[in-house]
Amino acid sequence: MPRMTPSEAFVETLVANGVTDIFGIMGSAFMDAMDIFAPAGIRLVPVVHEQGAAHMADGYSRATGRHGVVIGQNGPGISNCVTAVAAAYWAHSPVVMITPETGTMGMGLGGFQEAHQLPMFQEFVKYQGHVNNPNRMAEYTARCFDRAISEIGPTQLNIPRDYFYGDINVDIPKPMRLDRGAGGEDVQREAAELLAGAKFPVILSGGGVVMAEAVDDCVALAERLGCPVVNSYLHNDSFPASHPQWAGPLGYQGSKAGMKLIEKADVVLALGSRLGPFGTLPQHGMDYWPKDAKIIQVDADHKMLGLVKPISVGICGDAGATARALLSRLNDMTLDCDATRDDRMATTKKEKDAWEAELDAWVHETDDFSQDMIAEAEGEDGSWLAPRQVLRELEKAMPADVMVSTDIGNINSVANSYLRFERPRSFFAPMSFGNCGYALPTMIGAKCAAPERPAVAYAGDGAWAMSMTEVMTAVRHNIPVTAVVFHNRQWGAEKKNQVDFYGRRFVAGELENESFAEMARAMGAEGVTVDQYGDVGKALSSAIDAQMNNGKTTVIEVMCNRELGDPFRRDALSKPVRHLAKYKDYV
Repeated sequence: MPRMTPSEAFVETLVANGVTDIFGIMGSAFMDAMDIFAPAGIRLVPVVHEQGAAHMADGYSRATGRHGVVIGQNGPGISNCVTAVAAAYWAHSPVVMITPETGTMGMGLGGFQEAHQLPMFQEFVKYQGHVNNPNRMAEYTARCFDRAISEIGPTQLNIPRDYFYGDINVDIPKPMRLDRGAGGEDVQREAAELLAGAKFPVILSGGGVVMAEAVDDCVALAERLGCPVVNSYLHNDSFPASHPQWAGPLGYQGSKAGMKLIEKADVVLALGSRLGPFGTLPQHGMDYWPKDAKIIQVDADHKMLGLVKPISVGICGDAGATARALLSRLNDMTLDCDATRDDRMATTKKEKDAWEAELDAWVHETDDFSQDMIAEAEGEDGSWLAPRQVLRELEKAMPADVMVSTDIGNINSVANSYLRFERPRSFFAPMSFGNCGYALPTMIGAKCAAPERPAVAYAGDGAWAMSMTEVMTAVRHNIPVTAVVFHNRQWGAEKKNQVDFYGRRFVAGELENESFAEMARAMGAEGVTVDQYGDVGKALSSAIDAQMNNGKTTVIEVMCNRELGDPFRRDALSKPVRHLAKYKDYV
């Protein structure tokens, strides 16, 4: 076996797994390995804050399907990554979190930057590898990379800092990859029989379709069935929006057309979806999930099958392989839905046309609070822009090949109604973890992975303030992106709950901000302020042109009014009850 240092074994294992980019902040804990990143062909992208580094690794991973890698100093450095690793967990991203640790001779003594690093990540990673001997450096490193792919999620590689040093004899393991297959023959047959007998089948295309590079397979299966296709929540890129059978996303602020169509289904094929609870909640006043439909669920993780929704058939398999297997079976069968294909296509078109017309006309929110805000607006505020119309103008200006990330928050969530994509690996969101500060760093990571594609981040002013300093990362390291900041001076998602449940008693919801465009210019980026509808699309197009042709990062600050969309978590709140006399007025 070749003789090398553990640092060399670590770096050579990274190289064997195709690592070319790592996000993080330099630290003494891994400096011996960092010293040889460059000759190994690995770029360390230094960030402003480690949470941003882990989001960048997530974005990199989701844009490519490959590993995203993040590293930081032991203790406070890597603990800053926990939130972002949790977001990667719910996005099923194969991120490898490398956590150098206090040296073995100092553990338990309360030394500088000492922490128990495995417990802090254990809930949000699929596997934890702890290097317990320098001779096992390559073994554990390789296993973490293998498990991130096989377990479909983040892993943690924990390395005592003194284990980077010494001399070992070691072979570098070759990467191991699974062929997940199409599920068992029996469940394939059951699923095909259900689909063949369906009168109104609907496909729900989920994130597993994107991860399996299976959009074309989903399209072929949908065309054979002649059925509408809805996207699972925040996976708007899992089916091309220009396709006549596309009906839009389900879930919060999703497509009414998609909801009305799946409500009619007698058989639903949930392809590559865990059917998460938040993604099927009632919306727009509709409890649309079909009560009597047969549900076929396909997921690469057997633990997801039937976990959230009752199902008739569960297939543990790759979304693409399963779609191809089902299509092969259906091509040899007579389908009941063939007789109603034209009617179903006409119904799909009718619902889509009605939804598009509604979105065109839906300039302002109609709730009493939003109307009051519009009526009371004076002076400069009176000319500020309605979020829905801004989102529509942005949608019209989006290039076909765009990648878009959305942060958490009111306007960003309403964007779910307007974001449409033609290819996979185009839409990035914090998924079920729902953390702020996500969009910008994630898009920097995606742009790093796919520099040939336009990259746009959406954020509200509250979430933007948590991550905007990563503009400096984009500028410093020539990773140009475009950020759209919706400046409405409030924490809108939570404020709507104070409107609906707490008598408009606003506590901690108001934000007074200086100009984000000016801050962007101070960080070396371009900064543009928009307060006219006619300038929204122009500003986006100009910023993307500057990004793609001149390597410029641009922050577009859109001055939005204080209208509020539908509440984010109405399901989790109820009218307040007060027993103490001094609180009686607070009901």
